[in-house]
Amino acid sequence: MHALCGLTAGTVLVACAPSALAAPSPPGSHTEKWIDLEVGECVTDLPPPDLSRVTVTVVDCGTAHSAEVYLRAPMAVDSAVATVANRDCSAGFAPYTGRSADGSPYTITYLIDSNQDRTGADPTPSTVICLLQAADGRPLTGSAHR
Repeated sequence: MHALCGLTAGTVLVACAPSALAAPSPPGSHTEKWIDLEVGECVTDLPPPDLSRVTVTVVDCGTAHSAEVYLRAPMAVDSAVATVANRDCSAGFAPYTGRSADGSPYTITYLIDSNQDRTGADPTPSTVICLLQAADGRPLTGSAHR
């Protein structure tokens, strides 16, 4: 079974990741803004539900990590933002991992960058960043990419 949840820059929907205490960063890691995460990157932490921290620690996927980015997709922001994010993240899971999310050892979570200029004519001004995590809450080691 997998769970879907997420955070948005404008509104906190749900936070599935357990909060972690700050720990020393592993060798070879770097810090970047979560809005800049790219597909294939692995992180040791996610922003807290209140989004009081805008950075995450990115590590090599061969080291212990809490989540892996598997999809970045443009999305419209409206009253159905959670429904759209859940649908898009679910649809992007199998192409990245080679397996269905149902019955997999992963849960799905997402972040939504909705802090963008909406004065233009762009119908999809935001970005959903889909991440997978271990369903049992343990750290992952290695990439889930097929």
